[in-house]
Amino acid sequence: MLRFFFTRYLDRFERAWGYDGSYMREVLAANPWSFLKFSLGSKAADFRAAPFEAMLAAGLVGTLSEDCGPCTQIGIDMAAARGANPEVIRAILAGDEAAMGETAALGWRFARASLARDMQACDPLRDEIVRRWGQKALVAISLNLMSARMYPTLKYALGHGKACSKITVAGVAAPIAPLPLAA
Repeated sequence: MLRFFFTRYLDRFERAWGYDGSYMREVLAANPWSFLKFSLGSKAADFRAAPFEAMLAAGLVGTLSEDCGPCTQIGIDMAAARGANPEVIRAILAGDEAAMGETAALGWRFARASLARDMQACDPLRDEIVRRWGQKALVAISLNLMSARMYPTLKYALGHGKACSKITVAGVAAPIAPLPLAA
């Protein structure tokens, strides 16, 4: 029964987003309960607990740290469907802090410093997030950063991450800024 329900869900998801979810079908075929638990884990972040632009920036940084193609593209497409400004998305991808705005820039800097394990940079950013939006926002942004990495990591681990692709925002190719490496 679970397999049937989740198969239909994946069918709709792939059609709606033009996305190849074959790696998720592999998880489902192996263990429907693992599929369910994984899917629930990726929804851990409370998007109401922090400003949308900060969540968007952290999520895109997280996805970009693991992917160079379809997972990044679907994240962009989903953000656009939720009303994200294409110019803000482009600025986040390009690393243009001035163009992404103060809220997105704080989430972007925090996510990059966290992934680089740069605590000298990360500690004051963490404090600033808590000062501005509270501990719930810090947790939400952190969970979004983490969960954005889950799908591409699983996809590559299962051998489905074979090709990078051009990333577009509102139909226009978008340059991507390099991510810092962990210390």
